[in-house]
Amino acid sequence: MRDKDQITAVLTNYATGIDQRDWTLFRSCFTEDCQCDYSEMGAWRDRESITRYMIHAHSGPSLHRLSNASIHIEGDSANSRVYVDALVTGPKGIGGAQTLGYYEDTWQRRDEGWKISARRFVPVRLKFLGLLGLIPSFLALPIAALASRRVNAALNTKNQNTKNQNAKNQNTNH
Repeated sequence: MRDKDQITAVLTNYATGIDQRDWTLFRSCFTEDCQCDYSEMGAWRDRESITRYMIHAHSGPSLHRLSNASIHIEGDSANSRVYVDALVTGPKGIGGAQTLGYYEDTWQRRDEGWKISARRFVPVRLKFLGLLGLIPSFLALPIAALASRRVNAALNTKNQNTKNQNAKNQNTNH
């Protein structure tokens, strides 16, 4: 398989991993130390952090469509830009949002294949669905960003509490 085809396959795995809640497939798209910046939605500095966020941010059905991939390869590194049209709904498909934008990715070839080592999501438009659709588009992104910050803060607190409990358990066992 050619390099561009392999990178395109990883992009497809990314979208499929999210939409089918196959978090092992999703994780396989990134290097362990990937740097991901999703604009106002948040930034993550490793594969596990972005995976935790995506698990919590996708509580209902979703559909991620990627298109217009432009891929440039130099040796074991590559850069790409791909358009994304993502429909993400709330639990049981109630409410949600449609996000349009593009991903700018930096890639590294590893022993197991091409992996995203850095990603920047550039939002172009965010439209809420359902009753939230009454919110004007120019307010949608700031509101979504606030919700994302709350999810990220809750995940960080949960992570810290787990680490503290693990440390406490280790001290008790010794």
